[in-house]
Amino acid sequence: MNTDYDVIIVGGGPAALAAAVYTCRALLKTVIFEKQYVGGQLVGTDLIENYPGFPEVISGVDLIQRMEAQARRFGVEIRYEEVMKLQVENGLKIVTTDTGTYGSHAVILAAGAEPKKLGVPGEKELYGKGVSYCATCDGAFFRGKDVVVVGGGDSAITEAIFLTKYANTVNIIHRRGEFRATKIYLDEAMSNPKIKVAFNTIIESIHGQDKVDGIVAQNVITKDKKEMPCQGVFVFIGSVPNTGFLGDLLCVDVGCHIETNIHMETSIEGLYAVGDIRKNSYRQIATAIGEGVTAAIAAEHKLSELRALGKEKKIDLGKTKKED
Repeated sequence: MNTDYDVIIVGGGPAALAAAVYTCRALLKTVIFEKQYVGGQLVGTDLIENYPGFPEVISGVDLIQRMEAQARRFGVEIRYEEVMKLQVENGLKIVTTDTGTYGSHAVILAAGAEPKKLGVPGEKELYGKGVSYCATCDGAFFRGKDVVVVGGGDSAITEAIFLTKYANTVNIIHRRGEFRATKIYLDEAMSNPKIKVAFNTIIESIHGQDKVDGIVAQNVITKDKKEMPCQGVFVFIGSVPNTGFLGDLLCVDVGCHIETNIHMETSIEGLYAVGDIRKNSYRQIATAIGEGVTAAIAAEHKLSELRALGKEKKIDLGKTKKED
């Protein structure tokens, strides 16, 4: 088992990178485990207008690249390994990835979330063939096409606006009678002639052979159904936190979100949760970063306490280790 790291961070999104900046600046040897790519859902966000310090619009890709560069400058190590399991033995947190086992007294869970699925016929079969959960990633494939966007929050509206750069028409389907999105985004969307809206409507099925060629939509009030030709279906109805690797280690709510205290610490000492996997998180970039910073500072304090108590014997604190 590798016990070289003072702090282990699971996930590579904004909360993780913010935490890494603070732990590395505190001279704590830090590793980030990310199974795919740094950035998480932020990579798929085209339009960011509300992140402090950027009066101009910035893309998710640009913002995350700056965050990653900053974290690397302070010395974080990023390993592209998938975390399969987390265990706790005598206070030591043991992280098992698809290639190795690592131990640390401080672990920050920042594993993010996955897009929620509609769960309708055709969605799974046509994923990557017209069904998408990332307009920024796939929008360019739909030049001159008719597409559908499902959802009513900020993500759905901003991604619908983005899709108008390419698509011929963008039909927003929302199950409720009004949107939950921010007014500034709604004003821009509603003034765009390419965007049309169907309220109180759900998708009953997605159809097509090798690619999407339409959907069946149903009005939830009148129960009327209609076929709607389209070549793309973009789904933005929320996300599910990535907590499967925890098993029954933590008490989690029905939605699998992890409870923490004000220091982002879970019910297990030295184990922290930040960002989209945390219960009652606002799921904003700025708040995720704040949570990551809070967890990092709390972890630093926790490791200092363990050193003072003489309990930390299985981990090499490197430059931070104090001689008796």
